[in-house]
Amino acid sequence: MKAAVVFQAGQTPQFADFREPVAGAGEELVAVRVSALSQFTRSRAAGTHYSAKAQFPLIAGSDGVGVTADGRRVYFALPEAPFGGMAERTVVQTARCVEVPEGIDDVTAAAIANPGMSAWAALVNRAGIKAGDVVLINGATGSAGTLAVQLAKYLGASKVIATGRNKTALQSVKALGADVAIAFDLEGEATGAHAFEEALKQEFAHGVDIVIDYLWGKSAEIIMMAIAKAAEDGRAVRFVHVGASSGADIVLPGAALRSSSIVLMGSGIKSVSLTDLLAAVGGVYEAYGVARLQMATHAVPLAQVQEAWDADTGRARTVFVV
Repeated sequence: MKAAVVFQAGQTPQFADFREPVAGAGEELVAVRVSALSQFTRSRAAGTHYSAKAQFPLIAGSDGVGVTADGRRVYFALPEAPFGGMAERTVVQTARCVEVPEGIDDVTAAAIANPGMSAWAALVNRAGIKAGDVVLINGATGSAGTLAVQLAKYLGASKVIATGRNKTALQSVKALGADVAIAFDLEGEATGAHAFEEALKQEFAHGVDIVIDYLWGKSAEIIMMAIAKAAEDGRAVRFVHVGASSGADIVLPGAALRSSSIVLMGSGIKSVSLTDLLAAVGGVYEAYGVARLQMATHAVPLAQVQEAWDADTGRARTVFVV
């Protein structure tokens, strides 16, 4: 069969032949229709993600949408290595399949699953969002951040604050439900960091319950310091770290923790059970029609995987069509 095959660590997948998968007990043989490209998928294909099993050659693709042998249309996650989602067929544990409801097309179902799962798990499983909570999304212009804004509103947030580096994109996020947009520029001049902190302090002084962070790095440091300086005494702020696109590490003074009620936690594989992550996908699919979730997509034939793997599609998520 044809698949997106990674022959060596760090190599771009190539459209090539790979052996056929065979389903065992408790597994499904899935005829794949589509598989989305996410940062999670890229890092697993490279063998650099902590959940990856670097057995080369392997098929790229951590998830996808396809049809089981008995005719069910499903979203599937984490196929059995060395098989992946970017292939004509794959094999996956039955427990890792979620039925896709009518009303969601294949491309959209694949595109929103990973970022939607990430946002839902952070908001529900880790932060324990309640109706009336005020939520700040740091990095709200990315795929997961944009969905997090929409899902926070769907889950009952009374106010959503969106932060990010792209002013134009932030305005688009406001159109999707964000009540406040705070743009920041932390490169070069110290005035950018100061302006960002001052804007944040105003929001924390009025009350923020949850921070969902997709960036980490300097912006996360500034947010935590703003919490320490401006949040009401004793008011807990649940800070959930999800992604690190702005840097793997931060500098966090102990005083920031001692002088505030920050509850610091992470969200991802292992901090959230796979069962709960798959349930999150089901929650996102249920919300899709009600909340009119929006996400830009870019469909590409799987045969073009090598050319499209690192292509810049802006805010649109690449989805490979098998």
